[in-house]
Amino acid sequence: MTGASGNIGSAVLADLARHPDIRVTAVARRLPDRVPPFDSADWVPLDLTATGAVDELTARLQGVSAIVNLVWGFQPMSDEKRLADVGVGSLRTVLAAAQRAGVGHVVQFSSVGAYAPPSVPGAAVDENWPTTGVPSSEYSRHKVAAEELMDEHDGRGDGPLLTRIRPGLVMQRSAASALLRYGAPAWFPRWALDLLFVLPLAPGLQVPVVYARDVAAAVSQVVLRGAGGAFNLAAPTPLTDELLASALHAARIPVPLPALRALVDVSYRLRLQRVEPGWLDLAYGAPLLDTSRAAQELDWAPTRDADQILRELISGLRDGASGPSPVLRPRTVAGELRDRQRSGAITRRRES
Repeated sequence: MTGASGNIGSAVLADLARHPDIRVTAVARRLPDRVPPFDSADWVPLDLTATGAVDELTARLQGVSAIVNLVWGFQPMSDEKRLADVGVGSLRTVLAAAQRAGVGHVVQFSSVGAYAPPSVPGAAVDENWPTTGVPSSEYSRHKVAAEELMDEHDGRGDGPLLTRIRPGLVMQRSAASALLRYGAPAWFPRWALDLLFVLPLAPGLQVPVVYARDVAAAVSQVVLRGAGGAFNLAAPTPLTDELLASALHAARIPVPLPALRALVDVSYRLRLQRVEPGWLDLAYGAPLLDTSRAAQELDWAPTRDADQILRELISGLRDGASGPSPVLRPRTVAGELRDRQRSGAITRRRES
């Protein structure tokens, strides 16, 4: 599993650890502390954007049955090329290495952000909906580019089975601090959330969200069953402007979307907050998700709805909750050599 030290990676590691017939080797640019769930995997330090990454990853994938790619970048939003190199470039590396190593299955994380807006506002789309995205969103453009890369892979017909996971916004309590860091300026204190008495939002917000552990359960089933194709993942109901205001105990102030976008744009340019206006376009332009295919083929059912997910996340924001965070650890020569001797991403243990 590449990019295994982040929000989704921690949840997937915890779920895979419940399956004794699966061994996980986790790849990350920065290695995490060896605490649960990160202690359930063997770790390899590797930057998939570095020169020679394809060759090194190919060596790690010898004898591997499946690779799950979670690598993606969110900051700095002002450096679009860097974010494209991390997200789209890492997928290119993974596909090339998997092809060379003869890996049978590649599981790639896409997003609701890859989908075009629905024909009717608030409509739910299945996995056949066009993946042309929301062009004004940088994040969406990169997800579309990744989908096009996967289309090229599938079109050749001679590579590994490819699965595309397309979740809504993935949330869990332990990701609270990270989400605040991505969106709020560094000077913004957590306690300021309690002073948020009004919330300016445009009416009609409907964002599909999903609990991180529910996503992880779907990934485990995809790996265990060798399921290919695309899978939408979302909670039964979306995050709305009313639900967000209620969870924050704030009065919702309706603001026309063009005015709200202008406010976000100006505050972003002035570096008062870190979210570029394309994220607002995506929030109001993305469709809801029909998850019937995951239910039928993976026996998947979400365990938490949007209100439960949001309450847990906001509680984590107020408490400063965070999962085990990756740290750049001093390494001995012996330790580095041990890491370099390990290989693989996800393999089945075989009885001798």
